[in-house]
Parts: sequence; C-alpha cells; structure tokens
Amino acid sequence: MASEHAVLGLTRSAALEFIGQGVRVNAVLPGGIDTPMVQRFSALNPNLMDQTAAAHPIGRIARPEEIANAIVWLLSDAASFAMGSPLVIDGGYTTR
Repeated sequence: MASEHAVLGLTRSAALEFIGQGVRVNAVLPGGIDTPMVQRFSALNPNLMDQTAAAHPIGRIARPEEIANAIVWLLSDAASFAMGSPLVIDGGYTTR
C-alpha cells in the first residue's frame, strides 16, 4: 500500500511540474495480467491462475491488450484533460 501511495504522489508531483511544458503525467494501476511470466509461475503452481482470478471480482485476470488499450487512450487526444490521475484497471480488485 505504501508503494502505491508513493507512485500516486510521484505522479501528481510530476504532473504539476511538467504541466506547463505540455507533458501529461498519469499512472496506470493494473490488476493481475495474463503474461508469459504469470503462465510460467502457473506451471509451478497449478492453482495460481484460479486463485489470482478469484481475487478479482470480475472473476478473471486481464489480457495484456486490455491494459494496452487503456494506455493507448491515455496517450490519445481523448484523454487530453487527464492530468496526475491514477487509471485503475484491475477488474474490481481494489473495490474489495
């Protein structure tokens, strides 16, 4: 939890520092993501994927493209007013 607050503080501080230069700074806070590394760990612990999915109210972990799509949005003009914001993409994990 302390590291998450540190990331948010750094994000807000950097956003304020660079806003005058036209630089947008935001943070992406993902939940579990189905990556090759997670799949390798799952081979060692067959219950890992089910346990990780169960920790997310949506009942699964994210596909990498779901996180990438959110990042693409942040980089687009559609997100031009987003500044110093956390974008939580965690399948409801932090709502518990």
